[in-house]
Amino acid sequence: MNEDEFTRHALSLPEVEQTTAYGPWGFALKVRGKSFAFIAMDGDVAHVKATREEQAAWAAEDPAAFEPSYSAGRFGWVLVRLPRADSGDVRELLTEAWRLTAPKRLLPKLSDADL
Repeated sequence: MNEDEFTRHALSLPEVEQTTAYGPWGFALKVRGKSFAFIAMDGDVAHVKATREEQAAWAAEDPAAFEPSYSAGRFGWVLVRLPRADSGDVRELLTEAWRLTAPKRLLPKLSDADL
């Protein structure tokens, strides 16, 4: 996967906006003002929100592409090496991150095409 595919999929999800980020992150992807993914300035690394269980599962499934990053509360963030990651896997991870972040009343707007 590359930065363009990553961004295109994220922005196809309901009510997602791209904003500037802080530190090494080039930009953030947010739904209703809440971040669910960040992409580094070089475009090769992303951080995606997940549950702690999903964080561990992604890292175990493909450690060359996915790595546990940090955890905060009930969430664990996954570091994704985009050039090494399967596009379908990253779309699945992004969609689930959106679900974890979006308000419940927004969830019905997610279409089967987004899955």
